[in-house]
Amino acid sequence: MSAKSPVYYNADAVRRVLNWPLVNEAVESALKAVVKPRDQKPPGSSFAIQPKRSFTACGDNSNKILFTMPAFVGNYSIASEESPGKVVSPRSTLACKLVTSFGGNPQRDPPLPSIHAHVLLFDNQTGQLSAIMAGTDLTTWRTVSASLVATKHLYFRRFGSLAETEREINVAIVGCGVQGQLHAAAFCEHFRVKQLNLYNRTEAKAQELAEQLQRELRGESATQIAVCRSAKEACQDADVICIATFSKEALIHIEDLKSKQGVHINAVGAGPGCHFSEVAPDLYRQAQVYVDCYANAEAELKGFPVPITAELGAIILDGNYPEKTAISVFQSMGAYSICQISLNLLHQPFIIKAISVFSKI
Repeated sequence: MSAKSPVYYNADAVRRVLNWPLVNEAVESALKAVVKPRDQKPPGSSFAIQPKRSFTACGDNSNKILFTMPAFVGNYSIASEESPGKVVSPRSTLACKLVTSFGGNPQRDPPLPSIHAHVLLFDNQTGQLSAIMAGTDLTTWRTVSASLVATKHLYFRRFGSLAETEREINVAIVGCGVQGQLHAAAFCEHFRVKQLNLYNRTEAKAQELAEQLQRELRGESATQIAVCRSAKEACQDADVICIATFSKEALIHIEDLKSKQGVHINAVGAGPGCHFSEVAPDLYRQAQVYVDCYANAEAELKGFPVPITAELGAIILDGNYPEKTAISVFQSMGAYSICQISLNLLHQPFIIKAISVFSKI
C-alpha cells in the first residue's frame, strides 16, 4: 500500500505566503491553548500537549546542538481565509520542530547561518508525515508576533480596548539583528509609533536599519527614528522596549526606564546558557513577568529572580491586565506549538496550490 509523499515548503515559499494576520491569529490560538492542563478545562476547549524541548549535543562540542520540540494542539479554531469573519470547525495539529544551532557556521567559507529550522507536520489520524516546512522565517515571525500580541494585551489593553489603534507610543529596539529588524518594522506597521529608538552594540547596524526603515516608511508614517549610543539612551523615554540580543550582561536596568512605571518590555533574546541575562535583576524585581508557557519556563528559567505572574494566554482569556502604572515583562520562551499551528494553516487546501508553485514541487 503506497503512502502519499509529504509536501515540502522551502524557505522561498514560506516567505511569500507568511502574513501578519495569519501568524498573529495562530500565535493567539496557541497561547490560549497552552493555558491549564486539558483535565482542568471545559470539554471542547483548545489544549496543547507540549513536552519540554530536548537538547542533543554533537559529541563533546557544545557549540553544535540539535533542539527537538514536539507538540500536539487540539480543538483550536481559526477564522477562515476564504470567508473573512467566519470561524472554521475546530482542528488539531501534531507536529515537531527541529532546530540546529551551529555557532561556527558564520565563519565558514562561504558563511552559513548559525540557526536552521524545519517543522514536520503529521496527519493526526494516521501518523503519516504530511508536510515539511523550512522553519527559520516562520520562527522569526512567530517570535515577533508573540511580542506584538504581548504588547497588545499587557500594555495597550490596560488603557482600554481601543488603545492599540488610538494611543501613540515611543518604542526602543535594543539589538538590531534579524529579530530587532523585524520587531522594528512590525511595531511601526501595527501600532502608532511616535518615536523609534534603535541601539546596537555595533552602531553601523543600527544606522543601516534606521535608513532602511526611513525608506520603507517614507510618506506613510510620522514615526521619528533615532540611533542611540547606549541602551539606556534608547530606553529612557520608551513606553515599549523590545530587547533581542545574545548579551551575557544586563543591558537595561530599572534606572533606565522613564519614570520607572507604565512600561512594557518584550525580552526575546538570551545569553549562552541563560534566557534572562539581558534584563537586570533590579528591573525584574519591580516588574510583573509573563511567559508563553509555564512548562518551558520551569525547565529553562532556573535561577529566575522573581515568580512568574501568569501565562500570556491566561491574560488574553480573562482580561486581567496589568495596572496602568505597572512595569510588565513578556519573557519570550518560544512556545513551539505556535509554529505548528502556523504550519497547519499554510498547509490548508486553499493555499497549497499557490505555495506549491513557489516550492517548485
